[in-house]
Amino acid sequence: MERKFPHLCQPLILGKVTLRNRMFSAPMGGTDITADCCIGRGSTAFYELRAKGGAAAVTVSELMVHPQTDGSHAFHIDLATPGSLAGFAYTADAIRRHGAIPSVELSHSGQFAGTYLIDKGRKGSLVQYGPSDGVRADGIPVKALSHELIAAIVEAYGEAAALVKRAGFEMVMVHGGHGWLINQFLSPYFNKRNDEYGGSLENRVRFAGEVLDSVRARVGVGFPIEFRMSGSELFPGGYTIADGIEIAKLLETKIDLLHVSAGTYQRGFAQTHPSMFLPHGSNVHLAAAIKPHVRVPVATIGGLNDPAMMEEIIASGKADVVEMARALLADHELPRKVMLNQDERIVHCLRCFTCMAERAVTATRRCAVNPLIGRELDGIELHPSPRPRKVLVAGGGPGGLEAALTAARRGHRTILCEKTARVGGILNCESALPFKREMYELGATLGRLAELAGVEIRCNTTVTREYVEAEQVDALIVAIGSEPLLPPVVGLAAPQVMTVNEYHLRQDEVRDQVVVIGGGLSGCELALHLARQGKQVTLVEMRAELAVDSNIRHRPILLAELEPLVTIHLNMRAVEVTAEGVLCADAQGQPQLIAAASVICAVGQRSRREEAAALLDAAPEVRLIGDCVQPANITTAIYHGYHAGLDL
Repeated sequence: MERKFPHLCQPLILGKVTLRNRMFSAPMGGTDITADCCIGRGSTAFYELRAKGGAAAVTVSELMVHPQTDGSHAFHIDLATPGSLAGFAYTADAIRRHGAIPSVELSHSGQFAGTYLIDKGRKGSLVQYGPSDGVRADGIPVKALSHELIAAIVEAYGEAAALVKRAGFEMVMVHGGHGWLINQFLSPYFNKRNDEYGGSLENRVRFAGEVLDSVRARVGVGFPIEFRMSGSELFPGGYTIADGIEIAKLLETKIDLLHVSAGTYQRGFAQTHPSMFLPHGSNVHLAAAIKPHVRVPVATIGGLNDPAMMEEIIASGKADVVEMARALLADHELPRKVMLNQDERIVHCLRCFTCMAERAVTATRRCAVNPLIGRELDGIELHPSPRPRKVLVAGGGPGGLEAALTAARRGHRTILCEKTARVGGILNCESALPFKREMYELGATLGRLAELAGVEIRCNTTVTREYVEAEQVDALIVAIGSEPLLPPVVGLAAPQVMTVNEYHLRQDEVRDQVVVIGGGLSGCELALHLARQGKQVTLVEMRAELAVDSNIRHRPILLAELEPLVTIHLNMRAVEVTAEGVLCADAQGQPQLIAAASVICAVGQRSRREEAAALLDAAPEVRLIGDCVQPANITTAIYHGYHAGLDL
């Protein structure tokens, strides 16, 4: 067949291994790391999902090679711990049986050991080792590694590589970026040594070279070694792209694939893992700069999820491989869909950081748009229903669309009714915010997938009890969502006032001086968008903090974007909208007038509970899901919608 994306679909040979395409599943931490740091069966299924989806290589992350000096709660491998080697063997089998090449990321946290501990207070009780003595930014002391410990860690990399090869893995990745130990040696910011491991660039590269030599000695010729490095550390005092080029040239003879990432985890999270506020592919320029200077294939990574962009990256010679992490959580079948010319069916990553936030808070994996993630062993994969029925879904938001799609895929005759002119629900409100384009497009994608699955979509149709009874359905799923919550502020009916839900329909009415009432997630993101347009924006929030409903990964990035662009008033309550602006009361009750020509209300959503309750007895089986039960988020709506369709 003629491939729509021929360069992405082209096989690649690394050493003695042939990979089926140029789309790799980048390292992602497992879902159930045991107390002994073994791979649980849930993690095996987690990695297997991406192999099923068509990725060429699937990399398990992270194997900490020397637990004696790295107290991070991540994977370990040894012959003494029951289940250690077996967990890796089962995982290699699970990945390989679907045609993907299994790989393992070999790592050491260095002076950031304990990062993966849920109890962050325990980090203070660990000895933090790094290239040099010092004190971390959080006050924890760092102890310089002795020559004896350096030699032991170098040997440990080789031992770990030998063991994962024994377990059935056919490739390894050595993690030399993102601020971990190898990167700490490479970096003039972290490395202040005056021996053979410090000073000149050649000396700072020495540790990485010894690690790679140790790995090669234990895995042999022809076994692919991928080296992951930051092309640039992207902060003052760190190494630059010019240094990155020289590092790559010094190490290329020891590796089979050079994986170019960016930044350091501690000093540039939003750059290493590009947020929705950055362009897709914002780190590709680093791989493109290094590639002409090395002979080995080069991989790139960073917010990539568009097959057309990835095809251009490879076709134009910027890189030879594209690696994805979050994009393959959102749609584990992305590579398979690319191979089958079905890119219009891809569910794109929202870059909302739900996956990484849950990892940090609850030690689980979750994805806002893929209900399978972290639940791969829960028996929730779709199977045909033994008793197909007629199903009506009321509401075409994300929850309703997911419910209808799931029901149809199980063989039910499914009708979805949406009272407006198009599906998407509250997602349509994001159409005016460029950095939330994927969130807006999610509604259209789910609608398209639902139609392809056989769902009959009826727009401009309000579902009433009489309507349901006339259709004589067997089951009704109510997903009619929520409506804007209006605060007790005088003057909200004035023509210069609108709700955040209306903004996409009335954006041309917004003047250059704006007050946004409500500093939750939606209010903050809208304020940022307006400020980026050059408007003078003031954000009024009655609580002491902004965006408290945002996750712990997205929130600090959002606040950093807001701070230089938006005037923020905390502990302040809007009282009245006047012709001059918004009259507010501060924490002491003192009045303050904030000038504004436009006012946007973003204080939250209210469930349509009464409308939902009126439908409870309209069909033999009725299920209420999403915001009509309780306003929440896309993650909850998608998950509950999936299960509503699954349970029929």
